[in-house]
Amino acid sequence: MRPPRGRTWGRRGRTPVVRVTAASTKRVSLAALVCTRTGHRPRLIYRTLVHRGPGRGRRKGFTEADYARLLDAAHQQLGGPIVLVWDNLNTHRSATMRWLIDARRWLTVYQLPPYAPEFKPVEAVWSHLKRSLANLAKHDIDQLTGLVKTRLKRMQYLPGLLDGYLTGTGLDFSGA
Repeated sequence: MRPPRGRTWGRRGRTPVVRVTAASTKRVSLAALVCTRTGHRPRLIYRTLVHRGPGRGRRKGFTEADYARLLDAAHQQLGGPIVLVWDNLNTHRSATMRWLIDARRWLTVYQLPPYAPEFKPVEAVWSHLKRSLANLAKHDIDQLTGLVKTRLKRMQYLPGLLDGYLTGTGLDFSGA
């Protein structure tokens, strides 16, 4: 619930202050795919997951099954095979995830080097989203979730922005 810090203007001698409630165990987790296909506009497909509080033994972020559901939804929306370029998040490399990937004949996965955010267009999406949320304090997790979904929905309708994120990686997505 703590907003990302950003810069702003204020009157001389009066530092602008954004009041934030006490630390919370609530969390909004996000997973997204920036998709490209020759001859089509780029697409942003995302899912949110709200973790509402302490739960012993429960994972706060996305599980392998959550990622598999995201990939299944992308496959259905895109209507074709998917070549996925993935980072080395432990959930992405787990035995369960390998099993889920092997069960999907339409999915081909390539792993990125251990630390390579410059090759991930989704990192630019997260950066843009965080900058748009800077200094905004929401009162509850539902307000935050609604705002995040609204900002991501706006990005979905800006193919030029998504195209810029893909171009910014320097990778060749032409499929040649």
